[in-house]
Amino acid sequence: MPLTVELVSAERKVWTGEAGFVVARTLDGELGILPGHVPTLGVLAEGFTVRVSGGDAGEGIEAAVHGGFLSVSDDYVAILAEVAELSNEIDVGRARAALDRANASNDEETPGNGSAAARARARLAAAGQQV
Repeated sequence: MPLTVELVSAERKVWTGEAGFVVARTLDGELGILPGHVPTLGVLAEGFTVRVSGGDAGEGIEAAVHGGFLSVSDDYVAILAEVAELSNEIDVGRARAALDRANASNDEETPGNGSAAARARARLAAAGQQV
């Protein structure tokens, strides 16, 4: 029996469908979910990607996710992110420029730039770019 997966951001439903495998990074570490997984609730780590493969996802979809949580119950996976972008929606040039800006101003006078850099790295990773 496949997993039913919903990837939702605060703004929209990003992707929904059946899949065979989901990988996400939580605050407790990387989590791989197959059908039959025990019920789980985890906080998504900031600035990582979620990968869904098999079923409707085919070879796989990858999304940059920023904040939120993941819930697994009865072969249903809900990924509720503050912001989520599918790999094919990411403007690589813009993401690279954001990473460069965050790295250039990464000092003690600009709090939060570590978070901006993590978001930019996640977007580049989701788009298949070297970081």
